[in-house]
Amino acid sequence: MTFGVVLQTDPPADRLIELSVAAERAGFSSVWTFDSPVLWQEPFVIYPRILEATRAVSIGTMVTNPRSRDWTVTASLFATLNDMFGNRTICGIGRGDSAVRVVGEGPTTLDEVAGAIRAVKALAEGHEAVVHGRSVHLGWVREGRLPVWMAAYGPKALAVAGREADGLILQIADPYVIEWAIGRFRAAAQEAGRDPQSLAICAAAPAYVGSDIAHQRDQCRWFGGMVGNHVADLVQRYGGESTAVPRALTEYIEGRKGYDYAHHGRVGNPDTEFVPDEIVDRFCILGTAADHCAKLEQLESLGVDHFAVYLMHDQQEETLAAYGEQVMPTLAAR
Repeated sequence: MTFGVVLQTDPPADRLIELSVAAERAGFSSVWTFDSPVLWQEPFVIYPRILEATRAVSIGTMVTNPRSRDWTVTASLFATLNDMFGNRTICGIGRGDSAVRVVGEGPTTLDEVAGAIRAVKALAEGHEAVVHGRSVHLGWVREGRLPVWMAAYGPKALAVAGREADGLILQIADPYVIEWAIGRFRAAAQEAGRDPQSLAICAAAPAYVGSDIAHQRDQCRWFGGMVGNHVADLVQRYGGESTAVPRALTEYIEGRKGYDYAHHGRVGNPDTEFVPDEIVDRFCILGTAADHCAKLEQLESLGVDHFAVYLMHDQQEETLAAYGEQVMPTLAAR
């Protein structure tokens, strides 16, 4: 299992550079950021700074969407970074949440996501793609390579990811939900004639190393609210009692009253009071370093090969250090 860190592009950007350098020194192999240009700063302006300040970490979006930028723009951004820094990017993409909702739009269709995956990957790797009904080609691309991983929760989205993407992003650390989702993802890949074992599986969730569980829960409760946005979409699509989505993922949103994106992804989000402690414990990784190792081993046994730490809490450097000094070496030794 390899490890990444997920950051918000809050100003000042220098802070992201510091954390990215610290993550690489601790042994993390990737740095990801949110991509919601209204709520936070534009990530593609910051990515060159991260790549300049580090030696080998990959950088990526967690996650972009097909609507905020034209597909040719997204492909060109990744391809330019790869040309400058040597194929060190990953495109994480999904239907869209905060980036589209804060400007009055809804998530894109799964057909749009599938089309964007094919077009962005092809263009960034120097091949032709059809965009707006016309065949286009980035003729300047030189030996480009762009893995495209898709974020998904529901059965139909998981099927699209299995058919189209190079990897799956599961923004959750609940073993039951992860096992269910990986099964759907791999089944779709196999049905499409692809080798499921060749596709990456990333779990992403807040991780906080320490002994004060009550404080850790309060610092990470925002994540249950973020996941709840996607779950609410699933309930609307499939129905609250549908067997298509596990109750372990849907039952907790019954107390959800609303959501203000002004507090999205932030500690102390007042719109997450409906999230119980049990959900925080299941969706995140909390506790001592030994507790983290135990849960990560369980996730790895289910097929997760990359874990990305959402680092939105008050112990950022401490958690990076704990993973670098205790968690990752212990898992590697085992």
